[in-house]
Amino acid sequence: MDKKKVLVTGMAGQIGGIIRRELGARYDLRGLDRVDVEAVPMTVADIANLNDIMPAFAGIDAVVHLGADPSPRASWESVLSNNLIGTRNVFEAARLAGVKRIVFASSNHVVGNYPLRQDPYKAIYDGRLSEVRRPFAPLTTELLRPDSYYGVSKAFGESLGSYFHDEYGISVVCLRIGWVMTPDDPTFSPAALSLWLSHRDAAQLIRRSIDAPQSVGFAILNGESDNALSIWDIDATRRVLGFEPQDGAGEEWTDAPGSPSII
Repeated sequence: MDKKKVLVTGMAGQIGGIIRRELGARYDLRGLDRVDVEAVPMTVADIANLNDIMPAFAGIDAVVHLGADPSPRASWESVLSNNLIGTRNVFEAARLAGVKRIVFASSNHVVGNYPLRQDPYKAIYDGRLSEVRRPFAPLTTELLRPDSYYGVSKAFGESLGSYFHDEYGISVVCLRIGWVMTPDDPTFSPAALSLWLSHRDAAQLIRRSIDAPQSVGFAILNGESDNALSIWDIDATRRVLGFEPQDGAGEEWTDAPGSPSII
């Protein structure tokens, strides 16, 4: 059987590297980015230009759209070009090329102001675990409370996916991805323990999204490992995709000066 031809936008990024390493033997991978990547057929172009990226979509079975300015601190100008115009262009190029499945890398930042502003989620992020009464209601994907222009842009992408499914019949799986980090170790903060999506769980999540039956017409799903401090509902992700995380963070951390922040 021929391998699925999968186009990964943002192939030069961290998750693109995980896909190349973990899924390169499973799919016929192609890449789209502003820089070249060795060992993968690449289209080097800016997703803000529809005409320039169109050739990358010819003959593609599924698109994994990672390409964006990934920073929650990104300026409006960068978000507009890379995350709004660029995402629309990727969806439109996929439609014009007859692509059947788009996997859209959304983000926990779509609801990021819950853990930044509201207990018990904030208490977990702050490490005030003695104040948290358990169990508590996890954050589901019906919620919307972005913490940045970046979060707003990911909510836009989810809405765009809903529209492209209803209007054009493209299956769109939106993944509210947690925190994929290198080194693959979340033990530097309680927020990281809650948000962690390990490299191999990220690969499984994307594989199951690519290979999900076409009956999964449109879905928004959380993507985290099986973490003890998780504030995110992944039951729907298990049910819809068959996702079974292999990793999970505990509740112990050691503050590390200079570690990255969540925003």
